[in-house]
Amino acid sequence: MIKEKLQTYVGTLNSMDDMMDRYTWLMDFGKKSAIVPERFKLDEFEVPGCQSQTWLVPHYTYDDKIYFTADSAALISKGMVCLLADVFSNSTGSDIAAFEESELKGLKLDILLTPGRRNGVYSMLKKIQGYGRRAA
Repeated sequence: MIKEKLQTYVGTLNSMDDMMDRYTWLMDFGKKSAIVPERFKLDEFEVPGCQSQTWLVPHYTYDDKIYFTADSAALISKGMVCLLADVFSNSTGSDIAAFEESELKGLKLDILLTPGRRNGVYSMLKKIQGYGRRAA
């Protein structure tokens, strides 16, 4: 399920030739995503290593699935964190923990994002995987 959802976003982003179109899509995706209520914007949910304040909130269900809500103070970061939240939502902890960082290569983050933002994306992934390990 994770890989399939990721491939949908890879296809969407890679269908755009212009880098500005990709940025615009990411920012629009972030704008359209749900807002995390202020009560969840706590240090424990903040993603370390991001250039702007970014939060990832796990929601555990009775059937061992995890859903994520996400938010960020910057639109590109919000787009990326909401994309990752969607990719990993409705997954089990063991599925999340088993995800390989290298599988993000299809997003072409090396050309899409600055090194600082790329590091933030990998910090987001590490935070998601930490939640996955706790639930596994």
